[in-house]
Amino acid sequence: MDRFSFTECAKQTHSLRALFELLVNCATEEGFGEVAYGALNFVEPLRLAEYPPPTVAVKWPPDWCERYFKRKYHTIDPVVRRTPMLSRPFLWDQLANHYQLQPDERRVLDEAREAGLKHGMSVPLFGPLGRVSVVSFASPSDDVDPQDRIGHLNALASLFHTAHGEIARPCSSDGERKAALSQREIACMRWVADGKSSWEIGVILEISLNTVNFHIKNAMRKLGAINRIQAVAIAIRLNAL
Repeated sequence: MDRFSFTECAKQTHSLRALFELLVNCATEEGFGEVAYGALNFVEPLRLAEYPPPTVAVKWPPDWCERYFKRKYHTIDPVVRRTPMLSRPFLWDQLANHYQLQPDERRVLDEAREAGLKHGMSVPLFGPLGRVSVVSFASPSDDVDPQDRIGHLNALASLFHTAHGEIARPCSSDGERKAALSQREIACMRWVADGKSSWEIGVILEISLNTVNFHIKNAMRKLGAINRIQAVAIAIRLNAL
């Protein structure tokens, strides 16, 4: 499922459970059907009640899920510990290359691998007031390479995070936000949603690269988005495109 299709489907969901199932289904298509979403440094009010904080939603092998929560592995999980320090998606196997992991941190990764989470990656997600969340994807197969899927999974995580925020904190001024976008901003954002670069959009609309970036940045500011992917997701959800 491409980004636009995911966002369109997310628009039709009105619960975290349905939205998370959509994310899991899309990640499964990529070979990474074990998924977890957590709020690391704040309490997320919209979460699945059967899982303790900082977990918001999770789909892991049942045995590993039970062990992880019973032993409170989130307190020593290197993914949880390191995510706030990293700004880009990262592979679990690469953590040891960036940090000197403690024995208990290595144990969590080793046990996760034994439980079936053989290859994993995580996407740091940053919100207002310094809030940090993370979406993690893992595969039980030895035949997949997360590096090959990191771009698409990163986009899925960002779109999911935005959609979750819209469900959790619905905007009371959708009409005002929709009306705030100019026709040129809408045109640029439609091509962004189609996967076009700023240069390609400039060629299509016959405007300069700087002008394209100016309109996209204005649209992001008006929509309260921190990146293009989030701006597209918010705009589609508001029926602004």
